[in-house]
Amino acid sequence: MKDLQVVETEFSSLPIIDISALVSGKENLYSVASQIRQACRESGFFYIIGHGVDENLQQRLEELSRQFFAQDLETKLKIRMVLAGIAWRGYFPVGGELTSGKPDLKEGIYFGAELPDEHPLVQAGTPIHGSNLFPANIPQFGETVLEYMEAMTTLGHTLMTGIALSLGLEESYFADRYTSDPLVLFRIFNYPPNLSPSDGNLIWGVGEHTDYGILTILKQDDSGGLQVKSKSGWVAAPPVPGSFVCNIGDMLDKMTGGFYRSTPHRVQNQSHNHRLSFPFFFDPNFDVEVKPIELDNIVANDNIGDRWDNVNIHDFRGTYGNYVLNKVSKVFPELRRTVL
Repeated sequence: MKDLQVVETEFSSLPIIDISALVSGKENLYSVASQIRQACRESGFFYIIGHGVDENLQQRLEELSRQFFAQDLETKLKIRMVLAGIAWRGYFPVGGELTSGKPDLKEGIYFGAELPDEHPLVQAGTPIHGSNLFPANIPQFGETVLEYMEAMTTLGHTLMTGIALSLGLEESYFADRYTSDPLVLFRIFNYPPNLSPSDGNLIWGVGEHTDYGILTILKQDDSGGLQVKSKSGWVAAPPVPGSFVCNIGDMLDKMTGGFYRSTPHRVQNQSHNHRLSFPFFFDPNFDVEVKPIELDNIVANDNIGDRWDNVNIHDFRGTYGNYVLNKVSKVFPELRRTVL
């Protein structure tokens, strides 16, 4: 790869990339990598098909999630986040998360890798590590979530192979340096029906933000509502059957010196139904120091004027654990005061 320049372009839609060659590990890997490179440069977002994730598993996860959120608040609070302590797992009610400094119009459940009490990281009291909280009255819920997370973790490794190739790196670049023991975080969100007031002031399910880590893999239902920021305005990312929406996060932006952009996005449930969203975050090892990648002939772009928070992520020094803890603590300030 030669003479690569950072390009900030307008886009009006997100590309759909068939990654079946990456999944199978056969020919056409570089064709897929080329499409990923173009998507990461132009929008930082892309759909993937040909991913091989079981449709029945996805359907089962959605049905059980709807069953959970249909319950009364008192029942859902039996797995509230404070009960998990520093593991940061469990349920939060509508308004309980502050993505952009304001309460989001959504409720949700946080999950992570299932680690027993005797695991060294749990024994050491490492935040965001531990066991999950699952509803006792929905027996299949926990096993379904864990099966889905395992499938997403495998898919995350596969996609990082494609991203490595897209940057002209060896296939195992990220696995060797950053994701041998990835911090995997999974969320299930439920957005209530559109409740925007008649005065025209929009109420956002999630306000403008970027994701923290390397890669997000999103399953969304058929309600729509996801929007991605382009230089020309906000671009809808409607559901595409059989696909996931992928986007890069702050740490890949930092690693590539801004060559791949962590693009702001937001959500508004514009339907009159409940909207389910399933973001899976495939992030660096908790204790790894995130450093720039030496990429030949790539011009870094540190312009921060278009970031939602006016923060220059390229100034950050430290481990990914430092970065994500700082971010999550701001999202749940009350929980931070309680458990940290």
